[in-house]
Parts: sequence; structure tokens; C-alpha cells
Amino acid sequence: MRERHVSNQLHGTSLYRRLVAEHRRVIIPLIAAFVVNVLLYAFAVYPLAQRVANIEERDRAAEQALAQAKREHDSARGALVGKERATVELATFYKDVLPSDFAGARRLTYLRLAQLVREAGLKYENSTYDPVTDRNSSLVRLRIDLDVSGSYEDIRALIYQLDTAPEFVVIDNIALTEGNTEAADLKLTLQLSTYYRVAQP
Repeated sequence: MRERHVSNQLHGTSLYRRLVAEHRRVIIPLIAAFVVNVLLYAFAVYPLAQRVANIEERDRAAEQALAQAKREHDSARGALVGKERATVELATFYKDVLPSDFAGARRLTYLRLAQLVREAGLKYENSTYDPVTDRNSSLVRLRIDLDVSGSYEDIRALIYQLDTAPEFVVIDNIALTEGNTEAADLKLTLQLSTYYRVAQP
């Protein structure tokens, strides 16, 4: 049995040698082509594939950087447009809404307040105007103290009219007191503010 196994091995080896010897012209070029293909892949195709992969990775990184730069540019442009719009609106506010000096601010508020008091059916008592200057501001605050008297409904109407008036007047404080007798009118003291521009030297 063992001899037969050895004989089979020898027979297989001799058959392999015989096949190689007979087909040497075909096998050797095939082996050579295989070796050449392996060498080409190892020294040409694989390094080229790696370079292509690196280029694609760099392209993706460049696209991401470009997209980020575009987002930052759009954000900066939006901020610039918003700043320009705010500057224009502020200049319009200074020019068209705020009085240009103390006399204009006093004239505007005095006439308007007198009209609103009269329309609300209230009695005018007293008013004072006091400019307050802030060193770090280009505006002067004109503080107005207004004393009127009348019914609660009329006082509410005046406050509503002041709150919705187109003139730039801010209600800083409201003080409401009762009269000395039951039939007496309520007394209202309003602290108001408006602003005007500081005269440029």
C-alpha cells in the first residue's frame, strides 16, 4: 500500500514534469506575464491609485474649506449690509425724528403735550424742561415734568396717546395722587424724556 502511494507520488511528479516540459512554450510566457503584472501593480498601479486617493481627499478638503469660506463670506456680507442699513436708519432717525436743538425739542414737546392734555379733557397745572447732557453721547436728554389733573379715564386716555404718539417721547415715571376732597380730581405727575442732537462745533 505504501509502495503504491509512493509510486503514485512519483508518477504524479513525473507527469507534472512531463506536462511542464511539453508545454514549456506556453507556461513560461504565462508565468512571465504574471510576474510582470505583479511588478506593474506593485510599482505603478498601486502608487498611482494611492496618489489618486490622496488627490481626491485633498479635493474633498478643499471643497469643505471653500464651502466654509463661502458661509463666512455670506455671514460677513449680511452683517455688513445689516450695519449699513442700521447706519442709514439711525441717520434718518436723527435727521427726521429727533429735534436738532433744545429750542426745537421744547417747542415740539410743549405744543404737542398741551394739545394732548386738552384733547384728553385734563387740566394743565405745570411743566418744566431740563436738559441733561451726557459727556459720552452725541445726544442731549430733555427731561420734562408735566403736572395735570382730571378724571381717571381722561388720565388713561392721555397716557395712551403719549404711548402711541409719533413723536419720540419716553414715559420715565408716572405718579398719581388723589385730591384733598372726595370730589376733587386726580393729580398726575409725568416724567417724560425726549432727545435732541448736540450742536457740532
